[in-house]
Amino acid sequence: MIRLLFFAGSTREGSFNRKLASLAHHIAEANGIEAVLASLKDYPMPIYNGDLEAEDGPPERARAFKALLHEYQGVFIASPEYNSSVTPLLKNTLDWVSRVREKGESGLDVFKSRVFAIGGASPGHYGAMRSLLQLRQILEIGLGATVIPQQIAVHRARDAFEADGSLKDEAHQKHCKHVVEELAIAARRFVS
Repeated sequence: MIRLLFFAGSTREGSFNRKLASLAHHIAEANGIEAVLASLKDYPMPIYNGDLEAEDGPPERARAFKALLHEYQGVFIASPEYNSSVTPLLKNTLDWVSRVREKGESGLDVFKSRVFAIGGASPGHYGAMRSLLQLRQILEIGLGATVIPQQIAVHRARDAFEADGSLKDEAHQKHCKHVVEELAIAARRFVS
């Protein structure tokens, strides 16, 4: 049985990407998939600094987040877009987790041993597409992760969500469901 983890690269109250991660999590559970919705608010870390790492090693919350990732075969990340890129919070989290090395493994093992899906929501016209390009590059090239080709980009996010958390646009709602289903399929294949 596979397990999927969902989180957003924002901890802002009312975050569109938290809504998107929550929706994807709900879709997974509605399809009988064991799923957890996490918040980076529970994993605060200092800005990555090589001197800090050399002095104290990776922070405990980076170790804890890496341990969380290890529990799931598939991971969905909802990425906001800040100045055409990913949020500093998300990048910092990925950077620190990649520096956590246990005996006999590199910091990248946790990224190489599971499959990822990405999505984004933005008030603008592009639906966080530029951050998704950056996130895909970070995950695939920088961290060696497998990222499924399907992704979701929700534009005009201020008006995109219903009160119950679903997407008003039926095509977007179906596409989000498709991305979650493809993540589950890929996670099953990836671990078998």
